[in-house]
Amino acid sequence: MTSALFQSDLPHLDLIYRGKVRDVYAIDDEHMLIVASDRLSAFDVIMAKPIPGKGEVLTRVANFWFGRTSHLVPNQLSDVPLEDIVPDQDQRNTLGERATVVKRFSPLPIEAVVRGYVIGSGWKDYQATGQICGIDLPKGLPQAAELEAPIFTPATKAEMGDHDENIGFEQMSNTVGKEMAEKVKSISLQIYQEAATYARQRGIIIADTKFEFGLDKNGELHLIDEVLTPDSSRFWPADTYQPGISPPSFDKQFLRDYLETLDWDKTPPPPELPEEIVEKTAAKYAEAETRLTKS
Repeated sequence: MTSALFQSDLPHLDLIYRGKVRDVYAIDDEHMLIVASDRLSAFDVIMAKPIPGKGEVLTRVANFWFGRTSHLVPNQLSDVPLEDIVPDQDQRNTLGERATVVKRFSPLPIEAVVRGYVIGSGWKDYQATGQICGIDLPKGLPQAAELEAPIFTPATKAEMGDHDENIGFEQMSNTVGKEMAEKVKSISLQIYQEAATYARQRGIIIADTKFEFGLDKNGELHLIDEVLTPDSSRFWPADTYQPGISPPSFDKQFLRDYLETLDWDKTPPPPELPEEIVEKTAAKYAEAETRLTKS
């Protein structure tokens, strides 16, 4: 297995933010460095053990999708070489393929969630109300049912340690403006539908996913953060999918399912992960990348 990076350390750059997975450094007024660590967050708690290679998988998969979606919306990728920002070879070796130089934008304060299937928090909402984020759905849908058409269900962006909350489209419109909300919804659905079609041909169902967007100085919308990775999406193997059960996943749902079997209240400190679970989780991420990006 590849070595793991729990936390990056770049003393020559100013650390802006250390999130659940990503470390973000300032470069200048126009650029930042994003390092996808091997940390893994489940139920909004960071596990004590990193998942070796996870950050590299996330970075490569995200950059793959940024490239495939650039005809729909511009994105954060820049053409500044990493060598210009991290000149020290040893530091670059430690980072591996986890670091990306990106353009700086003003992020919208919402997450753009698209759901093609009834699962996760959407399944809980549907069981309670027959709706997801105020959208009426047909009665009697089983868990993991495919929707007739994907739905856009925005969420708030939670602070560290808090949970994202599903919101209605009207609340999103009040936050970012009706015109911007409509634009984000339209682009998010386009990206999801194109990606879901592509992934299905590779044996993966994208059950749901979340996007983040930012604005440049001219107010132009850009896709930022990460896109269609195993952390921001729910990936299922198409060959074993059946409605009525929670399908096995190529993402951290595997780890979540393991944690659900423990006597743990989903608050820090996290439980110690057995090496077998760490290795199997790493393998899930690696297989998602192989299926999606390898010819």
